[in-house]
Amino acid sequence: MLKEYKTVSEVVGPLMTVEGVEGVKFDELVEIELQNGERRQGQVLEIEGDKAIVQIFEGSEGINLPDTKVRFLGRPLSLDVSEDMIGRTFDGMGRVNDGGPDLIPEKTLDINGKAINPVARMYPDEFIQTGVSTIDHLNTLVRGQKLPVFSASGLPHEELAAQIARQAQVVGTDEEFAVVFAAVGITHEEAEFFMNDFKETGAIDRSVVFINLADDPAIERIATPRMALTAAEYLAFEKDMHVLIITTDMTNYANALREISAARREVPGRRGYPGYLYTNLATLYERAGRLEGINGSVTQIPILTMPEEDITHPIPDLTGYITEGQIILSRELENKGIEPPIDILPSLSRLKDEGIGEGKTREDHAPTMNQIFAAYAQGKEAKELANVLGEAALSESDKKYVAFTDRFEEEYVNQGSYTNRSIDESIELGWDLLKILPREELKRIKDEMLDKYLPKEG
Repeated sequence: MLKEYKTVSEVVGPLMTVEGVEGVKFDELVEIELQNGERRQGQVLEIEGDKAIVQIFEGSEGINLPDTKVRFLGRPLSLDVSEDMIGRTFDGMGRVNDGGPDLIPEKTLDINGKAINPVARMYPDEFIQTGVSTIDHLNTLVRGQKLPVFSASGLPHEELAAQIARQAQVVGTDEEFAVVFAAVGITHEEAEFFMNDFKETGAIDRSVVFINLADDPAIERIATPRMALTAAEYLAFEKDMHVLIITTDMTNYANALREISAARREVPGRRGYPGYLYTNLATLYERAGRLEGINGSVTQIPILTMPEEDITHPIPDLTGYITEGQIILSRELENKGIEPPIDILPSLSRLKDEGIGEGKTREDHAPTMNQIFAAYAQGKEAKELANVLGEAALSESDKKYVAFTDRFEEEYVNQGSYTNRSIDESIELGWDLLKILPREELKRIKDEMLDKYLPKEG
């Protein structure tokens, strides 16, 4: 039998203290009835003896302490799931908001999920094609990986997120593939962009979309990524689908976490973020993976904007420790009009070597990737030298590398938001650019492979 309490002693921001409670559990769902009959939801955040700290999802405005009734529901925050979720749009709390009928659930799942036994994990080693050359060819994404995108204010990470959501696929198989898209703390303009793009391109037909808006209560930002992950795990591990989950913007999530921590009067860590930020982010990122005996997979691309473009800021810094690499967007490339402005030199996919090569992509994938990285780095150095000493200081070889770098950025990186390249097209374009350099400079590719693939002049 549910107990009802009228012992609210304090409300601070989104947090409410209820005294004299019994049998209350951490993360338990709470129903709050105001003096005017309005009902709001909350969740138990902390228990101290007979006191429960409750975070209120819809905000604490208008609460009258003596007349407010609190009921603890005995269950955690959950999400109704079924295969009919695909093609539907939900708000940040998992409620249908696309104007369609309510979902008929197959089951209801705790959004906090369950820890995956490391012994049950399979090593990620199967290629996912995003259609973006700088990712597929040079920083390859594999099934079960978590590969974040580090952006900054004003850079087109929204366009990149939408492009990957449209184009991502598992090649060479007829296995089912779905995209779960979670927008956390975005503006109405951004939400309209994503929804229009998904509907116009047909991407919505294979997507599950969760949208938390900037004017929604900040506390919802804590729940939205977990809602999306719960939907992804259901489709992957119970329906054997390969699921790519894209979350933007994790910085908004971390800022909401900091706001709640401040309301709880916790001792702040770096930049005011709670000391458990690393652990909290890990509870999200580590839900990606593949499991023994299950065909499906969950692959994550979390997107975050680096405050002040500082990669040492706690959010990107801790994210980099947990995830397997990073894709970094460049202000310099954006100013040149290059789209998407992915800077390949600081970008890295730590699992790329496991998902490429003969039988997965192509035998010439790794050699061309390594050669392009080396040539682009040398070309950038030559351009810096020319800026200091003038072009007259460059050797003929240096000029070739400068020409390669310019064409690489203009033709390879600058593919636009609506160009979908297969991995074969990306590798062939790489070969076409490498012929700019003298053959003797291509030291990272074996002679027999050069004979087989290097385009002949004329």
